[in-house]
Amino acid sequence: MSAPAARYWAVIPAAGGGTRMASGRPKQYLPLHGRALIEWSLAPFLEAEWIDGVVLVLARSDSGFAQLPIARHPRIVTTIGGAARAESVLAGLEVVAARTRAFRDVHVLVHDAARPCVQAADIDRLCEEADDEHGGILALPVNDTLKRARQSRIAETVDRSAFWRAQTPQLFRMSLLMQALQDCRDGGVEATDEASAMERRGYRPRLVRGSEANIKVTYPEDLQLAQFWLQQQERQA
Repeated sequence: MSAPAARYWAVIPAAGGGTRMASGRPKQYLPLHGRALIEWSLAPFLEAEWIDGVVLVLARSDSGFAQLPIARHPRIVTTIGGAARAESVLAGLEVVAARTRAFRDVHVLVHDAARPCVQAADIDRLCEEADDEHGGILALPVNDTLKRARQSRIAETVDRSAFWRAQTPQLFRMSLLMQALQDCRDGGVEATDEASAMERRGYRPRLVRGSEANIKVTYPEDLQLAQFWLQQQERQA
């Protein structure tokens, strides 16, 4: 991707505990294909020269990141997050805002720390296709038949043609996203992702087709699947 006119930063919230992994430590520090999981998640953003920097949002009690070699990378800035994802993203955006006061057109890519298999080509495509004020997200159309449930029984079959599975990164203009997340916070609304906060303010983020490889590691068996996709990417490189 050629260097874009706008300034770009990445914000990666990593303040969660990953309790569903039942591993005894935050999942972002679990070993994966020779590295810590979070190192894979950070890599494509650090390798993209057109991204000015990466803000990694950590829990106040985090002691794992400083022990990794990547912690000394000159383009990584760390800050402390909150109890909820939206609070952590806002904390990261505040860091970006402080470092980009001289620029009017700043975009942020918010990415899950637990998505270690995102590919550079998908990030590039997101930036090329979702560059207006509405922004956009990587996503995949739903292929499985959808059922609406009622008391653990099928209530109806749902038309899947209009449904997509949201992924990250999600790309928005920094000032617009900050306002959207602040509005959710002030209104007591939980924003489960950045797009939902933008939607609440009337924006219509673009859906940019992502990859099945871009999985979110949530359960122990997801680590094996992530290892598979990383090996596939190495073979294709």
